[in-house]
Amino acid sequence: MKHVTHIFLADNQDITRRGVMALLEELLSEVVIEEVADYRTLQVLLRRFPRSVVVVDYALFDFQSLSQLLNMKSGAAESSWLLFSDEPEGQFLRRLLLADPTISVVTKQDHLEVVREALQAVSYGECYHCEYAESVLEEGVMPKKTADPLTPAEKNVLREIALGKTTKEIAIEKHLSFHTVNAHRRNIYRKLGVNSLSEVTRYALQAGLADPVEYYI
Repeated sequence: MKHVTHIFLADNQDITRRGVMALLEELLSEVVIEEVADYRTLQVLLRRFPRSVVVVDYALFDFQSLSQLLNMKSGAAESSWLLFSDEPEGQFLRRLLLADPTISVVTKQDHLEVVREALQAVSYGECYHCEYAESVLEEGVMPKKTADPLTPAEKNVLREIALGKTTKEIAIEKHLSFHTVNAHRRNIYRKLGVNSLSEVTRYALQAGLADPVEYYI
């Protein structure tokens, strides 16, 4: 059984936080339950208490993108997460669970006992998917595993990009021309079908090309 020390409620809806707090106090003892108001505070708390549970409503917290949520969770590998929100849009939820199937899901439309089961499961480090989440996954077609699209040289550049280095810095450190690194960068974005640094970083983390400890500043 996973030893959970802290539970963080990342939901800016007052009534939800009060309800979840009451349920958790019924279910658990000797665990610190703390309300979190913003992304930066949650980031600091996860550094201090890595074996923690995050109960989050993505729509009512200040995450700027799905990638930002996934990156934070990747950087806090020992934490367990429960998405607790109004029934999320199917495509969004499918993207989330295909990117990280260990994220638990329950909706605010679920019965009290279902919510209680979800909170208890995630507190013990177990994954819990409500019926809606299961149905969303069953409707989607799991993508076939494809060969790695990147060349070894592009992987090396990707690793440096994920660490926040500029094209000029990478060129100097790798003894490459600026134009060569820039070409690798363009190819990486094109092959991965991404448009932002956060998406590139998430790919590098999930592919094991970047160490979460180095990235998670």
